[in-house]
Amino acid sequence: MKAKLMLFGIMILAVTITNAQKTSFGLRGGVNFYNLTGKEADGDKLDNKLKTGFNVGVNAEIPVGIDFYVQPGIIYSSKGASDVFGTKNKINIGYIEIPVNLLYKPDLGTGKLLLGFGPYAAFGIGGNYVFDASGVDKKPVKFKNQITVAEAIANDNYYVKGFDAGANFLFGYEWSNRFSVQLNAGLGLVNIFTKVENIDPGKSSLKNTGFGVSVGYRFAK
Repeated sequence: MKAKLMLFGIMILAVTITNAQKTSFGLRGGVNFYNLTGKEADGDKLDNKLKTGFNVGVNAEIPVGIDFYVQPGIIYSSKGASDVFGTKNKINIGYIEIPVNLLYKPDLGTGKLLLGFGPYAAFGIGGNYVFDASGVDKKPVKFKNQITVAEAIANDNYYVKGFDAGANFLFGYEWSNRFSVQLNAGLGLVNIFTKVENIDPGKSSLKNTGFGVSVGYRFAK
């Protein structure tokens, strides 16, 4: 999957270079509301709650047709969950996220409507598992596909897989002054649950699911 994403990235870069004179760039930032959905080993659904985080990043808009654009970007996105396992515990996970959306941007009033969807890939870069509301008692998030029994028993870190991918949807509006507001929804399609070697994980799963609201500014071409 990573090789395919790299090839896709090279293709986007080639399109960007080809349409360099028509490509515009923008900044975005806002608030996230994310959860870790999934199942416990016995198949019961996780009862986590939404956690507030933030997102900030840059993107490009590459014209590919009348009112249609390819919009690649790079974003720092804070995800995770609160009220984990029915307690006050909270999981914070920071990702570098690379969305590539197909954007429909027709004229609407004095500005433009924003409608888009596409895949994203994300790479975990840090985080923590907080045991109480004060935030004092916590342990770091580490990224591994599989851990040993000894690592699981030590319980020094909270483990998840470092790679995530899924689908991204957006809806918004851009005013004539190039400021915009946007609603994003993200549906994680990769199970980021870290397995313990020689232990049957059963139906255990973890997926990033949530939405965000952001404001942006697009620089003139």
